[in-house]
Amino acid sequence: MERTTQVIGQSSAFLDALERASRAAALDRPVLVIGERGTGKELVAERLHRLSPRWDQPLVVMNCAALPETLIEAELFGHEAGAFTGATKARVGRFEEAHNGTLFLDELGTLSMGAQERLLRAVEYGEVARIGSSRPIRVDVRIVAATNEHLPDRVERGNFRADLLDRLSFEVVTLPPLRHRGGDVMVLAEFYGRRMASEIGWTDWPGWGPHALDILENYDWPGNVRELRNVVERAVYRWEAEGPIDSIELDPFQSPYRPRTAAPASAPVAVTDEVPANDVAAPAMGFDEARDFKTRVARFERDLLSRALAEHRFNQRATAEGLGLTYDQLRHALKRHELLGAGG
Repeated sequence: MERTTQVIGQSSAFLDALERASRAAALDRPVLVIGERGTGKELVAERLHRLSPRWDQPLVVMNCAALPETLIEAELFGHEAGAFTGATKARVGRFEEAHNGTLFLDELGTLSMGAQERLLRAVEYGEVARIGSSRPIRVDVRIVAATNEHLPDRVERGNFRADLLDRLSFEVVTLPPLRHRGGDVMVLAEFYGRRMASEIGWTDWPGWGPHALDILENYDWPGNVRELRNVVERAVYRWEAEGPIDSIELDPFQSPYRPRTAAPASAPVAVTDEVPANDVAAPAMGFDEARDFKTRVARFERDLLSRALAEHRFNQRATAEGLGLTYDQLRHALKRHELLGAGG
């Protein structure tokens, strides 16, 4: 894997994780990198390799989740011609490709128990045998593995080998999610925004407007840096107005025309012209005081928003999720009903 990567961030939580990885890089021991999706596990694996004495040797990457279980062992350890249907010629595995270098195993938790057993032997004794051969091959490989799971829990459930986990966890680097990297959201938003602006030919960087800043800083970013990059680049290329970029779309699938997902089949429901009185709940706030439809709906909506905010302790992100709205949609609704400062 030859490429130029940039690790961006200034929060103490992120820098501490990088420092731990940097210290472990010089040691010829396995390292386990743990983090949510989009936190940069592969970038840290590359950093571990580039700062190690093996920097000028191969860095081989294998995504364990990208292959069917029947092919994972063949990919890892190679195979001889005729070892199985379709194996018309011998092939070296990833261990042999990474000889004297580093093997990065992404999505480690998806390995089958059989592959885990063979991996343990390779790590323990420095030997692999191609499928269809009994002749062991000596390999000198440093293992860096990554996962978004808590592997000790998988050990307790019996679907991950405790001895393999012990062997691979000489050092464990846990990457903080973006929501715990104070200040890094805007550092990253500036970096990706400026880069996108340059890519599409802008001569000046207009910066971010107050509405965009509010969304960027208050969203939880469940997809972490990968999601932030997509949101920022999309906002830049779509912006056609003058001045700072002030429109952010968090959910690109949000549309009044999006196809509906078919509801699961359920038991037939009897159809009747009568509507039971208790099936329609009247709004609690002054329902009888107003007779026109629009006023009743507006009061019902305001009451619903007020109750949802209180239920979620006035956390707007949690309220939006509880109501099935995007953060942006909730903010517009609160502004319309003069509830933006509620709970403040």
